[in-house]
Amino acid sequence: MAASELYTKFARVWIPDAEEVWKSAELIKDYKHGDVSLQLTLEDGTSLEHKLDPKTKNLPYLRNPDILVGENDLTALSYLHEPAILHNLKVRFIDSKLIYTYCGIVLVAINPYETLPIYGTDIINAYSGQNMGDMDPHIFAVAEEAYKQMARDERNQSIIVSGESGAGKTVSAKYAMRYFATVSGSASEANVEEKVLASNPIMEAIGNAKTTRNDNSSRFGKYIEIGFDSRYRIIGANMRTYLLEKSRVVFQAEQERNYHIFYQLCASYQLPELKNLRLDNADYFLYTSHGGNSVIEGVDDTKEFNTTRHAFTLLGVNESYQMGLFQVLAAILHLGNVEINERDSDSSTIAPSNSHLTAFCELVGVTYQDMSHWLCHRKLKTATETYIKTIPRLQAVNARDALAKHIYAKLFNWIVEHVNKALVTNIKQRSFIGVLDIYGFETFEINSFEQFCINYANEKLQQQFNMHVFKLEQEEYMKEQIPWTLIDFYDNQPCINLIEAKMGILDLLDEECKMPKGSDDSWAQKLYNTHLKTCALFEKPRLSNRAFIIQHFADKVEYQCDGFLEKNKDTVNEEQIHVLKASKFNLLVELFADEEKATSPAGQPLGAGGRTRLSIKPDKSRTGTSSKEHKKTVGCQFRNSLQMLMATLNATTPHYVRCIKPNDAKLAFSFDPKRAVQQLRACGVLETIRISAAGFPSRWTYQEFFSRYRVLMKQKDVLSDKKLTCKNVLENLVQDPDKYQFGKTKIFFRAGQVAYLEKLRADKLRVACIRIQKTIRCWLARKKYLRKRHAAITIQRFTRGYQARCLAKFMRRTQAATVIQKYQKMHVERKRYRQKQAAALAMQTILRAYMARQKYQALLREHKALIIQKHVRGWLARCWYKRCLSSLIYLQCCFRRMKAKRELKKLKIEARSVEHFKKLNIGMENKIMQLQRKIDEQNKDNRAINERLTGMESSHAVESERMRSELTRLRGAEEKARTNGTRAATLQEELERLQKELHTTQQEKKTIEDWIHNYRDEMEKMVAGLKDQNSLLKTEKDDLNRLIQEQSQQMTEKMARAIVEETQQLETDLNEERSRYQNLLTEHLRLEAKYDDLKEEMHAPKPGHRRTDSTHSSNESEYTYNSEYAELEDGARTGDDMTRGIDTSLTLKLQKRLTELEQEKQSLRDELENKEDQFQRARARDDAEHKKARGAELEYESLKRQELESENKKLKHNLTEMRQSLLGNKGTDAGAPGSPAYKVLLDQLNASCEELDVRKEEVLILRSQLVSQKEAMQHKDEKETMTEPSHYVEDVSKLKDLDEIKQAYVGLKETNRSPTQDFRQLNEDGELWLVYQGLKETNRLLESQLQTQRRGYDIEVEGLRGELQGVKEENQRQQQLLAQNLQLPPEARIEASLQHEITRLTNENLEIMADDPTASREARVTILRRMVDLMEQLEKQDKTIRKLKKQLKVYSKRIGEMGAGQGDGQTSPGQTVDEPIRPVNIPRREKDFQGMLEYKKEDELKLVKNLILELKPRGVAVNLIPGLPAYILFMCLRHADYVNDDQKVRTLLTSTINSIKKILKKRGNDFETVSFWLSNTCRFLHCLKQYSGDEAFMKHNSSRQNDHCLSNFDLAEYRQVISDLAIQIYQQLIKCMENILQSMIVPGMLEHETIQGVSGVKPTGLRKRTSSIADEGTYTLDSILRQLNTFHSTMCQHGTDPELIKQVVKQQFYIIGAVTLNNLLLRKDMCSWSKGMQIRYNVSQLEEWLRDKALMVCGAKETLEPLIQAAQLLQVKKKTDEDAEAICSMCHALTTAQIVKVLNLYTPVNEFEERVTVIFIRTIQTRLRDRCETAQLLMDTKMIYPVTFPFNPSSLALETIQIPSSLNLGFLTRV
Repeated sequence: MAASELYTKFARVWIPDAEEVWKSAELIKDYKHGDVSLQLTLEDGTSLEHKLDPKTKNLPYLRNPDILVGENDLTALSYLHEPAILHNLKVRFIDSKLIYTYCGIVLVAINPYETLPIYGTDIINAYSGQNMGDMDPHIFAVAEEAYKQMARDERNQSIIVSGESGAGKTVSAKYAMRYFATVSGSASEANVEEKVLASNPIMEAIGNAKTTRNDNSSRFGKYIEIGFDSRYRIIGANMRTYLLEKSRVVFQAEQERNYHIFYQLCASYQLPELKNLRLDNADYFLYTSHGGNSVIEGVDDTKEFNTTRHAFTLLGVNESYQMGLFQVLAAILHLGNVEINERDSDSSTIAPSNSHLTAFCELVGVTYQDMSHWLCHRKLKTATETYIKTIPRLQAVNARDALAKHIYAKLFNWIVEHVNKALVTNIKQRSFIGVLDIYGFETFEINSFEQFCINYANEKLQQQFNMHVFKLEQEEYMKEQIPWTLIDFYDNQPCINLIEAKMGILDLLDEECKMPKGSDDSWAQKLYNTHLKTCALFEKPRLSNRAFIIQHFADKVEYQCDGFLEKNKDTVNEEQIHVLKASKFNLLVELFADEEKATSPAGQPLGAGGRTRLSIKPDKSRTGTSSKEHKKTVGCQFRNSLQMLMATLNATTPHYVRCIKPNDAKLAFSFDPKRAVQQLRACGVLETIRISAAGFPSRWTYQEFFSRYRVLMKQKDVLSDKKLTCKNVLENLVQDPDKYQFGKTKIFFRAGQVAYLEKLRADKLRVACIRIQKTIRCWLARKKYLRKRHAAITIQRFTRGYQARCLAKFMRRTQAATVIQKYQKMHVERKRYRQKQAAALAMQTILRAYMARQKYQALLREHKALIIQKHVRGWLARCWYKRCLSSLIYLQCCFRRMKAKRELKKLKIEARSVEHFKKLNIGMENKIMQLQRKIDEQNKDNRAINERLTGMESSHAVESERMRSELTRLRGAEEKARTNGTRAATLQEELERLQKELHTTQQEKKTIEDWIHNYRDEMEKMVAGLKDQNSLLKTEKDDLNRLIQEQSQQMTEKMARAIVEETQQLETDLNEERSRYQNLLTEHLRLEAKYDDLKEEMHAPKPGHRRTDSTHSSNESEYTYNSEYAELEDGARTGDDMTRGIDTSLTLKLQKRLTELEQEKQSLRDELENKEDQFQRARARDDAEHKKARGAELEYESLKRQELESENKKLKHNLTEMRQSLLGNKGTDAGAPGSPAYKVLLDQLNASCEELDVRKEEVLILRSQLVSQKEAMQHKDEKETMTEPSHYVEDVSKLKDLDEIKQAYVGLKETNRSPTQDFRQLNEDGELWLVYQGLKETNRLLESQLQTQRRGYDIEVEGLRGELQGVKEENQRQQQLLAQNLQLPPEARIEASLQHEITRLTNENLEIMADDPTASREARVTILRRMVDLMEQLEKQDKTIRKLKKQLKVYSKRIGEMGAGQGDGQTSPGQTVDEPIRPVNIPRREKDFQGMLEYKKEDELKLVKNLILELKPRGVAVNLIPGLPAYILFMCLRHADYVNDDQKVRTLLTSTINSIKKILKKRGNDFETVSFWLSNTCRFLHCLKQYSGDEAFMKHNSSRQNDHCLSNFDLAEYRQVISDLAIQIYQQLIKCMENILQSMIVPGMLEHETIQGVSGVKPTGLRKRTSSIADEGTYTLDSILRQLNTFHSTMCQHGTDPELIKQVVKQQFYIIGAVTLNNLLLRKDMCSWSKGMQIRYNVSQLEEWLRDKALMVCGAKETLEPLIQAAQLLQVKKKTDEDAEAICSMCHALTTAQIVKVLNLYTPVNEFEERVTVIFIRTIQTRLRDRCETAQLLMDTKMIYPVTFPFNPSSLALETIQIPSSLNLGFLTRV
């Protein structure tokens, strides 16, 4: 493929960057061949010109499509290169919080520096049994793969964990071992897996230390071999160690620590047992204070010390040895504090009384003089003599430190050996899994001998890794039969030869060590001379002659030669060792027991640089070699041990874990690209990628390729052969045939081809999406246009209608104006006529009239002119307005049309929301409503103005007429006055007198009117006040009524809620108790099965001690348990072989555990029964009290409301009468005192005052009732301490008659009436008030006495009723006992009467004990004596009865013989009539009593064998009635009960239970068998209940069934035993069902595409996941549904109870939901939108199945709620805060950890989906922070709901049951 096809515009590439290593950029211009640069744009928008290398012309790396980013396997990436790997790891680590990633066969683990909840037992169970590619990357997946390959291939495995310090190697190895310990278990009772795990804290304490890079850095390498037996269970382990850093014992760098064990000892120095070690704080000792910081944040050294000691104890290191170890460690610390003084330049000395040296000598048991002497001297040996020479101070200090390091190395090796001894086992090892935890590649500023050895080991491991990867690639190509060529990969064999070959670096180093005057400088020159010119991998630094450079596979490393020789020699003073060997301390002598001379090979003295860092643990097989072997150098020993390690690894199948340290600051989830890429280069991950990229890294099956790229095919290209279809399509899409290869089952692609195909697929989908969007947008735009057009037409219609209404209104107004004008003109003309007539009559006034008329005419003309002008101007204005309006409308239409066209174009592009149009409509509707409201208001104003105008005109006309008439009258009076001038004076005087009288009268009238006005105001104010007060009282009454109703409703709801909550709590407690009990029962059964297995493994006992089925009972029978233990003890005493085969302590533990389980189970059973009884009693009591109290309250409140309403109506009526009396009389004397209105007003006032008092009293009553209700809610359980108002409810509840309730109500009002009344104002002297108070006190006293007497009477009545009820019950019980005794046989009557007598005496004894303890003891003695007498009497009667039976048999035989003889002879008729009835007829009458089966004692084994052990469920279920074996067994049991044979009952039940257990153990994996016996066990249990004689179980029985009840034995205890057996069978059924469904759930619910084409298959890496395409043999959803149908039909055929079927189905659906959700949470490829749709569809099919089976109410649907919410979470929008709020409210069944996990794992399948941002996930976490829930990620798939067996009586009559001959039960006889 040409570069121009890939490097096009918008293509994304990677360019180098100094800070981020690689930076993403995008091409803004196509690349053409010959361009010297690329035009790029960075992610921040910066433009950049990238210059190409002129020599290589290499283009930058291409970025993978976003759909491939975040893949689980790095080999799934289309472009395999360094930036792609780094980016994928960063996205998974930072964004998705995933620390594990596959890289082919390598698991890359990034240290999160944070504790993650992904290592629990639930996660281990989830990964157990899964394929490595089917789950998300995890250390458990690697461990499971190793465990599975060990079992499948029978080949040893190795897990190689590498990485630099702080990368998490130790933790990864620890989790791998924990996985093996959890999954496999141990083969013995020695808890080997716990010991393997316990070795970790010990090795961490003595081999781990804090460094600048890691707080718990392993300073040694270790290889642990975990051994397994033939059943692949852990049997032991063995540990080998490498490269212990001994120099850390004597020196630590800044901010580093010594080994943890020293600080643990110093932190615990105050312990009493450590006082004699003379320890102190860590800062006190030199060896623990070099780093300057002796504390690790978050680590408690004291607690860790206790953990270490516990681990020692668990591994068998006793307390004395532990104290010895601590004593040696303390001696090392004291040795470091020994001060050596300088005597001169060649000698040194130690003070005679050095406290630390004294402590050291005392602790190790040596003399002070010897140790102080040899610390400052050394011995030199020559051929003839021996010299003792002083050494300078520096050499003495080095010798002291060398001794400390040597002691610690010996102690380390001793501990490792003892750990291995504790982990060793006698069981034969079949295979092992090795876990290698070793240093990674190291390079520092100064690299010395330690780094050289570490990097040498990593070169060897890398070579083995490369060869393994190449081998796997080769095998894959050969398997698929594709042509391949040798892949060129980096081979580091030249580097290894440079180090270990002949004349290599190690050989030259050993040779130099043997030279007498060998030095680092001379060794460096030899290296230069030997390798500088011959080896390209060896270089010499330019500025140094004491260093050399080696080109390792990871990087170039410069080593400094200083100290190489001394560290390689690793010598210690021999005399110091001799002093220690002579110690009195046994442990120290044991440490140096195999010590040889440790001098240098040349025997030269120790130099100044004698410190050493490395220690190699010698191999145990070389302990007996010659002294020459002990003189091997460190390099030689390391090379040999490394060769042994490589030989071990090559003999196993390796699995690789590469640990990466993301940053040096130890920050949680912080990623440093520089450090990461450095480690990726060093650990070989990039080399793996390079090898994969050199071949065909991308691989698809033909089915997956067809499913993914079906969109690139045309219909004609699709053939029936999908393989041929893929070939044809791929040849058309990719022209270069070298880019792909066709294998047998897969298509192999070169790097980059999958990205190219994804690009073609995305382009095709993008074109299709654009076409779909175009069509949908066109449809939406047209739909919007049609809505707008319809809206515009509607608006026009309403507007035109409005205009028409306005025109009609205007025309009506014009017509009305014309009519008004007509009548107005008529009036004017009539007036003018009258004026002319008046002028004619009065000629003297013609002139005045003429002038007036002229003036009037002028005014009239002017007025008319004004009217005419007004109308003309109005008409002109309206014409102009209409023209302007039409013009404006036309202009608006034109403008709006133009604007609408523009807006339409704009809306076609921009407007997509229907909300915009809604807002426009809302605004237009509001505007229309406002206009309509404004018009209505204007119409109202116009009408009001017209009315006012009409009124003013009419009043003006009346006034003018009145004035005219007054003027006429005055003129007449004037004429009359002129004629009567003479009488003027007289009239004037008369007028003055009348005026005075008038003035006086007016003043009186004014006074009266003022009084009336004031009085009316006062009355109105008073009435208004009364109205206000009445309204306030009414409001308060309504408020109180409302409060009462609300309080009552709240009280009802609260009581209902309390009852519901209490019910739920009791049910929860009950379920918890059931679950706990059933779990204990499961544990008990497991121990019992284990006990049986151990017994089977034992040798066969002697014949006399072999147990039979008849003596083997259930787990609840005390007889059988005792017999079992007795037989076991007898067998242990008599059989020597049995004693060897079983552990006695284990047997005792099992016995003790069984006894404890029995006791605990019995206590739990009692507690369960008590809980159920308590729950039923509480529920019944609460219901009764609630109904009783609620009924009384309702009656009381209804009565109160009725009275209040009637009084309110009365008050309203009085107010109406008062208003009428005030307004009816308008005369001046209406309100005068004494008038009727005044009396009525006073009466109303008095009545209002009384009503006011009544209202106040009612308010107080209501308030008191509210208080009583509140107190009743708060103290409903403390009835004796309730306040007085609470008794009213009780008293009212006792009243049944309505009159009594009314009377009580009146009394309640009287007793609660407020003492502060307004009657004091009506009665000034106060006598009425005093009388009222006295009467009220008297009534209250009488009321309290009446209530007290009533309570006493009620208590006495209740007591009498209780006694009467007790007498009735006793009488009924006596009658029942009598009737039962009469029905019993004669021999059973005596025993029943005796039992009754014993029961009666026991009850009397209990009563006596309760009354008088002293008398109870005497009564107890008397009763015991009487019971003994009764028992003796019973035994005598039994003997007598047996004798009588024998005699009766003899007599009956004789009578039969006599009868036969008489029948043969001749008899007379009289003799024939008098012949008595033969006794043979008696059994025939007993045969009428049916429903029983009789069998002989010796046939019991045959019964159990034919009916249980050899019965085939299929034939019984199909051909016979359901539960037939249970009916047969019960009928046999009834006969044993009928004949009163307790031994027969016991043996039959015991044999039945044991046989069912045996058949379950034999065929426990057969669902049909388990279901069959679950059904029959439940039916047998129901029969025992139905025919037990208990009234609770006899309600649904017929009379005939009641006659069949058991008469002699109470089998309640056996019912519990059988119930436990049913629980065991139910749990076995669930396990069997789970085993069948387990393999179907994940393929059917998750992997299979039920809706084809919805979810696409993403590219996968080397570890292929299970295909989601349904091949032959693949489970689908239909497989699950068919299996569920099989389960359901099988249980229905077996007659399983419907309620039990519901519980089974609920458990089935829980398993389906839990397994599906757990796999969804652990599979990143399943968390997508399309997969959510598939899951929801699958869940809907399951719900449809429930509906078809009528099981929707069984609770199965609710168990799928977490899965449903997880599927919804995959499909909902995940962007905004509103989305976060919706998710939080929706996912209530998921935990916070599960929600965050799903969001982190959400992976788009197509480019059109978007990833969930980190900010959104943080928002979800913040909102869910307050949730109170567990942090568990996965659901518990092992959880089983507690099962119940509701009583289900049978209507089948026992006498109608027929036994088929196919059961071979002919020996049973119907009775």
